[in-house]
Amino acid sequence: MPTPSDTDPTDSTQDGFSLLQHGHKDMVQATAFNTYGDRFASSSVDGKIKVYNRHKDGSWNLCDTWGAHTAEILQIQWLPPTIHPHLIASIGTDGRFKLWVEDPTLPPSKGRRFNSHSNRPIYELRSPSRAPYLSFAITHNATTRHTYLALIDRNAILTVYENDEPENLESWTDLDRVNVCERPKRGEEVSFKVAFDPNLEPCYMGIRQGVARDALGVVVASMNRASIWRTKEITHNVSLGSSTMKEFYLAAELKGHKGLVRDVAWAPGNIRGFDIVATACKDGFIRVFQVTTPGKGGARGGGAGGNTSSGSGATSLRSKDFSKIPEKTIVQQQRNSAENGNAAGSRVAPSGIGAGLQYTRPRNPDAQQQQQQQQVREGEVLHVAKEVSRLEANRNPVWRVEFDADGQLLGSTGDDGKLMLWRREPSGSWSKSSELAMTRTVVG
Repeated sequence: MPTPSDTDPTDSTQDGFSLLQHGHKDMVQATAFNTYGDRFASSSVDGKIKVYNRHKDGSWNLCDTWGAHTAEILQIQWLPPTIHPHLIASIGTDGRFKLWVEDPTLPPSKGRRFNSHSNRPIYELRSPSRAPYLSFAITHNATTRHTYLALIDRNAILTVYENDEPENLESWTDLDRVNVCERPKRGEEVSFKVAFDPNLEPCYMGIRQGVARDALGVVVASMNRASIWRTKEITHNVSLGSSTMKEFYLAAELKGHKGLVRDVAWAPGNIRGFDIVATACKDGFIRVFQVTTPGKGGARGGGAGGNTSSGSGATSLRSKDFSKIPEKTIVQQQRNSAENGNAAGSRVAPSGIGAGLQYTRPRNPDAQQQQQQQQVREGEVLHVAKEVSRLEANRNPVWRVEFDADGQLLGSTGDDGKLMLWRREPSGSWSKSSELAMTRTVVG
């Protein structure tokens, strides 16, 4: 009969940790808590998912185990309770995304509680490119009742799906699809991660600059780079009127990484007027970026010597096609304008409509470049990302980063097996707050 101190979760001998014998036949690959923190799920390389329930005495008991995938499970996530309180999403190297719902009428520990539908998930999506999905993210807007699913595969293709019926999670429509970087080579080590903006609306400064209140925002880690993507409204004229749809564009790039970006996180609490994004890199650093929307005037006047204008303009010019470099296009157009100007003396002066068009052309190269940028950025809002802190994690590769509910505390884990907590200072920089580690004590 165990003593009360053996089962008391507040006992000092447990050091605040609860050790679980996971029971998987292989390495545990992913874990996830539900929104309330009273349910815990783990997935393994063996293709199985286990769900644990937390009891009043603080102990964790196994609820059910089932075979979810035929290959390694890379990520699992509990869906928001505004959709359904007992929904789990998973992806595996078999190239499939699956949704599992719990049937509380079935007994636990029978292997059928989450896959009672003929041993099948309630929804399954296969990768159309046959490249396995490596990361996914789900967000739900309780006001509009729209659910969005973002999936990124090994070919660097980001696909976002939309569902406007929370009661029917089998109805998903393709919202947009973009290439976030160049396709990795065969056999090359890859790293991809995607995360949605957790805030209900974009920050108020972005809304003032033209970002739609229902605009989506995602931060993507793609190999050794990270980027932020936003949606803009696209209007199509049809026979019975016009239709509006969302389209993603590259809003900002998070530069400075010297290795594979393993994870990304978007901080809640953008009421401060700007967004905060963190990245975990293989080079051993956690980088925290501050993303602002200064607008056109702020872009031209910000920075030393106006460098912010050229860099920010180049970033915003990169839209759907990643392979095109806007700077080269602008230089080529300016060169053509210069050649046309030098050859104007040898040409016969145009007359009529041609003379009118030539007269209305801007003579100032800066004005012409600004006009071209405005045309390219039509419907897009300029975002500027600035690195505010570079945090060293004991010179070990970092694998995971995550913000708390207020966006003031950042947690990270790496190869050293430690959980490091970083806190935001009033100045805006981040510093180390605490460090958690488990040690084994040898009893003589």
